Amino acid sequence: MEEILKTGLEAMGLSPSPEQLAAMTRYGQMLMQTNETTNLTAIRTWPEVARLHFLDSAALLNVADFAGKAVADVGTGAGFPGVPLRIMRPDIRLTLLDSVGKKMDFVRGGCISLGLEDVTCLWGRAEEMPQLREGFDLVVSRAVAELPLLAELCLPLARVGGLFLAMKKTDCDLEVARGDFAVRALGGRVREIRRYTLPGTDVEHAVAVIEKVRPTPPQYPRRWAQIKKRPLLG
Repeated sequence: MEEILKTGLEAMGLSPSPEQLAAMTRYGQMLMQTNETTNLTAIRTWPEVARLHFLDSAALLNVADFAGKAVADVGTGAGFPGVPLRIMRPDIRLTLLDSVGKKMDFVRGGCISLGLEDVTCLWGRAEEMPQLREGFDLVVSRAVAELPLLAELCLPLARVGGLFLAMKKTDCDLEVARGDFAVRALGGRVREIRRYTLPGTDVEHAVAVIEKVRPTPPQYPRRWAQIKKRPLLG
């Protein structure tokens, strides 16, 4: 796994240290071991974990400047993309959120094992945490919901001038177009869609780069049941 990570990260123009490679390998080992008894991820082989979790997460470092930023990972699941980002950029101030307790238990334990005690791990729903509102330079999320719904969970957390990075499949143009009304209503604007291919694969993914241009109106976010029932579609 360590060699796949090293080769893949270097192909992406990143320069991991031996300590960073060891930390990612250790976290991957913990993930694989825990996944034998607790369903954390459907990705179950070493090459897939290395490429589809770690390299995919690290790809965000080529999309935005993370140096010294306050970062929120909404719906982090088993810690992606947040944990690899924190390993590669030790200077970020990272908050991980997920509504599934067993996943946050794993992520919290994994961060402690790696010595990342300064990472904040929160169990709960992003829309039910008003204390986080407009507190982050970067908000990231991967495979949580379609953009019209996801924007309402994530954009309220970004401060004006910050970015929301929504990780998507490469054929996301229609989804992004459908989400444009919600993005604008929540104080954002779609800047671009960045696409990339994961090294060692033919898998192409995309990131919708959304800029926070004004404060989110106070009536948002709504409760999750309301977001699902009446998404902001114009």
